[in-house]
Amino acid sequence: MRRQPKDGTTQPRLFGADPFVGFGPSLFRPSDEPVTGRRIRGKQPGRLRRGVRDHAPRTPGVYGMLDDSGRVVYIGKAKSLRCRLLSYFRVNSRDPKAGRIIEHTRALVWEQTADEFAALLRELELIQRLGPRFNVLGQPGVQRYHYICVGRTPAPYAYVAKTPTGKELGCYGPLVSRDRSEDAVRRLNDWFGLRDCPQTVPLMFADQAELFPSDRAAKCLRYEIGTCRGPCVGACTRKDYTASVRAVKAFLDGRDRTILTNLREKMEAASGAFQFEKATALRDRLRPLEWIDDRLSLLRRARNQTSYVYPLAGPDGKERWYLIHRGQVRAVVAAPVTDADRAQTAALLQSTLTDTPTSLVLAEGAVDSVLLVAAWFRKYPDEKAKLLTRAAALASCAAG
Repeated sequence: MRRQPKDGTTQPRLFGADPFVGFGPSLFRPSDEPVTGRRIRGKQPGRLRRGVRDHAPRTPGVYGMLDDSGRVVYIGKAKSLRCRLLSYFRVNSRDPKAGRIIEHTRALVWEQTADEFAALLRELELIQRLGPRFNVLGQPGVQRYHYICVGRTPAPYAYVAKTPTGKELGCYGPLVSRDRSEDAVRRLNDWFGLRDCPQTVPLMFADQAELFPSDRAAKCLRYEIGTCRGPCVGACTRKDYTASVRAVKAFLDGRDRTILTNLREKMEAASGAFQFEKATALRDRLRPLEWIDDRLSLLRRARNQTSYVYPLAGPDGKERWYLIHRGQVRAVVAAPVTDADRAQTAALLQSTLTDTPTSLVLAEGAVDSVLLVAAWFRKYPDEKAKLLTRAAALASCAAG
């Protein structure tokens, strides 16, 4: 479990969650907008249910379940707080996990949000900050991320790393499912003939002169079976090896998918010739590469979106502007009405939706936010028609 300190780093929790003192500030609510919420206590589920029935509103929001020590054990979001919270007390129809959560719950607390989109963002924000025990696998913000990297001189290759050092030739992610990533990396190194031996193995390129030439033996079978160019035995030039490294980067960058086309063609040809074992082996090589290509393509599409403003009216009829930059919601303001509001909003647009290049490598906390925004517009594609470019939003502020 993790929590997010004020400096933005992620640190382990040594003694469990802290006692709940409130949900705290939010990036996804206008700074001058009041917070509306409530806390209900009760040792018995029946008392909690009565409190929900009497006080919970039919509006979007987030909620938390607190145990007998006052620690948050679960964070959730709802399109209708009343309906969602009452569902926890329907013994015959609720999910088994909901029953376990209620068994540990001695207090309920909720906070209303402007709309469903804000509830999604706020839920993610709170899970990352509080790390509740029941928000585990399958929930945003608690995945064990890793990265696929290309680097490590003098003969770079593809490998999986938990944390990039910043010295890599290329870094891609973050990703989940480390086993699948390691399989994909192994297939890439084999296809392009890149080494994957330890850094302690001495390397020698064919165009690198030796004062006292000596016979070298390959340190593994990959050179013998043709899946490594053999820099350990001087079997390739530095230029040829570098070309293979660039080809790997071109695939991971999404610039060259020839490897996928070649494998598909070979697999179909083998199948057509009734060479089913060969076709199966080619399929097993293809699948991990298709998976990594799909995952990295999704991250690129989400990350490389241009900046825009998403105006959204909530159930209260008020409109808020979500300022989204490079796939992340960076600020939320009430739709400007007065001249002072428009001036302040224009200044915020200029400072938030900048043209300054950002890193292509997403931090762990950022990737969930980017994917959440992308998933929202996939679920509600008609909402894209509402989006305003930075120029259009600034023109709206200027026109009044």
